[in-house]
Amino acid sequence: MSDLRVTNLRGRTAGSAPTLPDGVVITGIATATTFVGQLTGTAGTITTLNSTSGTITNLTGTAGTITTLNSTSGTITNLTGTAGTITTFNSTTITGTSVRGAITVGTAVSSTSGTSIDFTSIPSYVKRITVMFYGGVSTNGTSNIQVQVGAGSIVTTGYLSSTLVPVIGSATGGAAVTTGFMIYQDNAPDVRNGAMVLTSAGSNTWVSSGSFAITNRVIGSFSAGSIVLGGTLDRLRITTVNGTDTFDAGSINILYEG
Repeated sequence: MSDLRVTNLRGRTAGSAPTLPDGVVITGIATATTFVGQLTGTAGTITTLNSTSGTITNLTGTAGTITTLNSTSGTITNLTGTAGTITTFNSTTITGTSVRGAITVGTAVSSTSGTSIDFTSIPSYVKRITVMFYGGVSTNGTSNIQVQVGAGSIVTTGYLSSTLVPVIGSATGGAAVTTGFMIYQDNAPDVRNGAMVLTSAGSNTWVSSGSFAITNRVIGSFSAGSIVLGGTLDRLRITTVNGTDTFDAGSINILYEG
C-alpha cells in the first residue's frame, strides 16, 4: 500500500478523533484536540502538531520523528525506532521509557588565546557531556588545566578530583584539586589530545572520567572526579588552576546527550 498523506487534519471532540493505519504521513495538523492510534511504518512522521491537549501513543518505525510539538499538556509514550527523536517539545510532561534524544555537537572554540573557554546554555535534560581536546591543546604555563561546571554560574569549589601520569621517566606524577576536574600539565610546551566525559549520577551529582595523550612527550594522563551542584547543570568552563596561564594552541568542543 502506498503512503497516505493527510493535510490540514482538524480533529473532532475529545475521544472521537480519527485512527489512522500504518504508513501514514501527516502534515499541518491545525487544531486536533485528541490524536489517537498507532502511527507506524518507515514513513510514520509528524512534522507539526499544533494542539493544546494532543496525545500521541505508540509512535514507532525507523522514521518515527517529531520535529515540533507545540502543546501545553501533550503526552508522548513509547517513542521508539532508530530515528525516534524529539527536537522540540513545548510541554511540561514527556512520558515513556523509550524516548530517545539525539547527540548534539557544540561549536568548536580555538584554544589559542585567553585564560578560559566557556560553553553555556546546556539543556536541562542532558545526562552526559563529552569535552574534547584536539589539535594539541596547550597553555603557556605549568598550571594544571581543569574543567569546571555550574548551575547558573561556574562552581569553583567542592570538587573531588585528581589526575595521574603513570610514568614520567622513572617516577609517577599526579595531583589532586578541589577547584575543578583536573587535567595534568607540568610543562609549558606540552600539547594534549583526548576527552573528558561528565556523567550525571542523579540529584545534580556529576562524575568525570578523562584520558589524554601528551603527544610531544609520548605519555598519557588519566583523571577522575565528582561534584554535587546546587541546581541543574547548564554550563562548563575549561581553564587552569591558577587562572592566569593562557591557552596558546589547539581546539576544544563539547557534545551532549540526554
